[in-house]
Amino acid sequence: MKTRNIMIVGVGGQGSVLASKLLGHLFITRGYDVKVSEVHGMSQRGGSVVTYVRYGDKVYSPVIDKGQADVIVSFELLEAARSLEYLKPEGQIVTSTQEIDPMPVLTGAAAYPENLLAKIQALGVKIDALDCVKLAQEAGSVKAVNLVLLGRLSHYFDDVPSEAWDEAITSCVPQKFLDLNKRAFMLGKNA
Repeated sequence: MKTRNIMIVGVGGQGSVLASKLLGHLFITRGYDVKVSEVHGMSQRGGSVVTYVRYGDKVYSPVIDKGQADVIVSFELLEAARSLEYLKPEGQIVTSTQEIDPMPVLTGAAAYPENLLAKIQALGVKIDALDCVKLAQEAGSVKAVNLVLLGRLSHYFDDVPSEAWDEAITSCVPQKFLDLNKRAFMLGKNA
């Protein structure tokens, strides 16, 4: 199998590290060689956080180059827009519709782009946008946005059975948060 590339983008504290750990576990248990790389920006100050997950028969590098991402999982719309140059022409974006003001917007130096989802769609990009915050709250905690996104992402991996996703969640999520995260995953999957 040729190498597949998943790029996870978000803002510090949103749970992208757990999402990448869970995906890495999922693909390792499916028998693939997996490389995961975390590229942290100013994560403690709400800055961008990027994580790469690459898997296949043999993966030599954890880094995804521009134009090579099969899938981009985005926790926030502006981060999705910022990562477009990494997406393959036939690639897929799975994103939360959440908008988090970056530092230039918070300081008044810039404005958050209006109609960002429509602008991305107008570029012809395949984008699956979902109100993940609402679904995470429905599951029991806004912190479960990452599992809502992974539930939605599971639609794009027909070759991975539900049991494999369930096992990965069980292995990677602390026991006391397991039921909440499984609910969040299912809400994203069934949305």
